[in-house]
Amino acid sequence: MESLYDVVIIGAGPAGLSAGLYAARAKMSTLILERDKTGGQISGTEEVANYPGSIEDATGPSLVARMVEQCESFGALRKKADVTALELDGKIKKIHTDQGLIEAKSVILALGASPRKLGVPGENELTGKGVSYCATCDAEFFTDLEVIVFGGGDTALEEGMFITKFARKVTVVHRRDTFRAAKSIVEKAMKNPKMNFIYNSGPKEILGDGIVQGVVIENFETGETTTLDANPDDGIMGIFVFIGYLPENELIKDMLKLDKQGYIVTDDNMLTDIPGVFAAGDIRSKSLRQVVTAVSDGAIAAVQAEKYVDATFEE
Repeated sequence: MESLYDVVIIGAGPAGLSAGLYAARAKMSTLILERDKTGGQISGTEEVANYPGSIEDATGPSLVARMVEQCESFGALRKKADVTALELDGKIKKIHTDQGLIEAKSVILALGASPRKLGVPGENELTGKGVSYCATCDAEFFTDLEVIVFGGGDTALEEGMFITKFARKVTVVHRRDTFRAAKSIVEKAMKNPKMNFIYNSGPKEILGDGIVQGVVIENFETGETTTLDANPDDGIMGIFVFIGYLPENELIKDMLKLDKQGYIVTDDNMLTDIPGVFAAGDIRSKSLRQVVTAVSDGAIAAVQAEKYVDATFEE
């Protein structure tokens, strides 16, 4: 394995794999590092219905498998490694990992972000089986079913209203007695005939055997618990969680410019405030975090990294 790469991509989700494909096709020596499972969040998605052209066998794992195959067919290398520290200021970037030191002429950060979880029993087991963190991805699967939304900010109410386009009933459960969302959004949600609201309450447990069949909520004022069961005719209900995302920024939070939520700020070319360092995908400050925007980011970052390397390391 080479000691110096044209580009090292940290993260093997859709953004990282897209960047790897474009970089390798441009004949750059390309290494993709991933500490966890390849594919990021989408690897746990049972069905992908909103990625253009993804119709047959459109699951998260199958889409990732095709991305990996295509990426590697052009010569991109993948390595499982945990990045422990970065030195990005110099002309040669240094990536310290549990597998040793790796050097690169450019770096693409595709670190990703993860939805903040409820942290209750049943959540992990039923994620992708009724528990979701993405209305755009999964709302359609709950057409004519009942859905519970946890959260109280702009995103929770906006996504809840979006889900009403599919579900017959959406109940928003909020831990406070007033919403944190903008007044205009709250007023719009209150007027939606499909939406119901439960205040001063939060989840205790998500119930189900293979699929979500109910949820236990606790009233924080009285301490009483209530079980919201799926309609017997449905046999399943949806749980959507919108209590924020956590950018995977631990490695770079003291190095790069971040927005107030902790996401990396870039220009339209995915360039960060350090020359030769680009960011792509969910870790980047932007308005929509979806597979389609992640792969776009990755492609742009790789093309710009190629231009940077050619200009900076001219012989």
